[in-house]
Amino acid sequence: MEYVTAVPHPRSEAAGPARAGRLSLAVALLAGALGAAVALLATRQQWSSGTATVAGGDFPLTAKGSDVTGVPAALAIVGLAALVAVFAVRKVGRFAVAALLALSGVGIVVAALLGVSDSSALDEQAASASGDAAATVDGLSHTAWPYVAVVGGALILLAGLLALRYGRMWPAMSGRYERVPAAARRKKAVDPERPEEMWKALDRGEDPTGA
Repeated sequence: MEYVTAVPHPRSEAAGPARAGRLSLAVALLAGALGAAVALLATRQQWSSGTATVAGGDFPLTAKGSDVTGVPAALAIVGLAALVAVFAVRKVGRFAVAALLALSGVGIVVAALLGVSDSSALDEQAASASGDAAATVDGLSHTAWPYVAVVGGALILLAGLLALRYGRMWPAMSGRYERVPAAARRKKAVDPERPEEMWKALDRGEDPTGA
């Protein structure tokens, strides 16, 4: 007869969260890094074009994403830094950095969508080319690159949401190389079994007696 028990297996219960943590970590790293790269690439491409009337003719004008708005590129760098910083902090600090990562993604999406209909960069070029401060661009059109930046922002947002949900399961940087507390150094310096440590303490300007 098969033996049936109602006692759960600890290993199988622990395997679920551990697997979710590893999977979310891999997806967040990939999404965050790819999103930042996509957003930065998109801002270097042509977002809009048009013409300006100069000496009775049409003068072609173009504007890159960085000419329209510098927000997506700046937030992509912030998001990438936050993605790395997630592993350097714990508990509340990790939650705050994860929130910053998610907000960076939201900011990129909003700025890129606003840039779709923004003609200010081309208006400035039209005014400069025509010599008329009131001149504006004619035949305004946009490329798909602003929407590519939106995709990059969405990927960074996904990384931030994963960090908020599963970040507590992710590993942190080792404290192996953290500075040894001063109290521990003093304790080691006054070890009576090692007189040479007393001389080292004197060289450092410390009191080897611990007074």
